[in-house]
Amino acid sequence: MDDHAAPQDDGSESLFESPPLAEQERMVEAVLFASAEPVSVRELAARMPHGSDPGAALEHLRKRYEGRGVRVVRVGEAWAIRTAPDLGFLMQKETVETRKLSRAAVETLAIIAYHQPVTRAEIEEVRGVSVSRGTIDQLLEMEWIRLGRRKMTPGRPVTFVVTPQFLDHFGLESARDLPGLKELRAAGLLENRPPPGGLPLGGHEPDEDADQPELFEE
Repeated sequence: MDDHAAPQDDGSESLFESPPLAEQERMVEAVLFASAEPVSVRELAARMPHGSDPGAALEHLRKRYEGRGVRVVRVGEAWAIRTAPDLGFLMQKETVETRKLSRAAVETLAIIAYHQPVTRAEIEEVRGVSVSRGTIDQLLEMEWIRLGRRKMTPGRPVTFVVTPQFLDHFGLESARDLPGLKELRAAGLLENRPPPGGLPLGGHEPDEDADQPELFEE
């Protein structure tokens, strides 16, 4: 018998090996199913074993769910599992409308979504009427808008932007996926007349230059 036989593998090195991609996919699937809110890749990486690639696992999971009753969708910078759009009618009986938005709130929300970051004065310029504190408070309470950065203009007014909750509610990946002016009017969300302000509502992409440091501050 060889007294110098090789030692048995105790499995210690395997502790530093990442799980197979199929197992990582199962982990991502479990987290997304259990989470009520969209989960970012960074959050997934923090939960998964060292060496895992949640981005690759997400892509495989997304493809696996294509054509199924639920889909893996991107919401802003995060991911979630949501019902396929064409099957939404099956959930209507389970949906409870707890609070109906007024026309003022709908118009205010639309202006913020299309022109973010936007100040209260700019919202009023587009609508042609003043915006009540209650309208802003309602949208903040629903977590569909939040305070943005202050604009570097006299008075340094705060700006408003839409939230990931808003994008998730309407099934949007980003504000660039918002419908155009014609779609909003067809849905009854806007009057069939041009807005009185100088900024057109819809029909253009969000202002990418609005994030420049010379205009805003944290």
